[in-house]
Amino acid sequence: MQKIKIICIGRLKDSFFREASEEYLKRLKAYCKAEITEIPAAELPDSPSEAQINAALEKEADAILKKIDAGDITAAMCVEGKLYSSEDIAAFLAKSSMRASCAVFIIGGSYGLSERVKQRADIKISVSRMTFPHRLFRIMLLEQIYRGYKINAGEKYHK
Repeated sequence: MQKIKIICIGRLKDSFFREASEEYLKRLKAYCKAEITEIPAAELPDSPSEAQINAALEKEADAILKKIDAGDITAAMCVEGKLYSSEDIAAFLAKSSMRASCAVFIIGGSYGLSERVKQRADIKISVSRMTFPHRLFRIMLLEQIYRGYKINAGEKYHK
């Protein structure tokens, strides 16, 4: 069974987001071994300078990269990534299950991901040109992974 790891900057503080996350993790048990790794966001002042932002991104990158194993297939979730449909996510899941035991999705914090993390990624995925709060996006990603598995299984959820 494929392992899915979602590495996120920040925690889900709102109970409704935690409950939604738990629900999708429960649903995913039929298809994969999914886990979420939360990394604390680097502390920044209210109006950070570019240098402070870059330092924070690098600190977060160090923590993210420690959570990725050498053989993992990685997907950086970032605005400059290729727009992916649900069918594209399903194809990625199918292809990655043949190439590696673990597919890793990486969600950055408020300022995104460092270039080091993006360079480590096998693919860069964008799901929309719109901007979403990171806690909401985590739920959206979980839903799309679930949808991808349903598509690959030929089940009707995705219609």
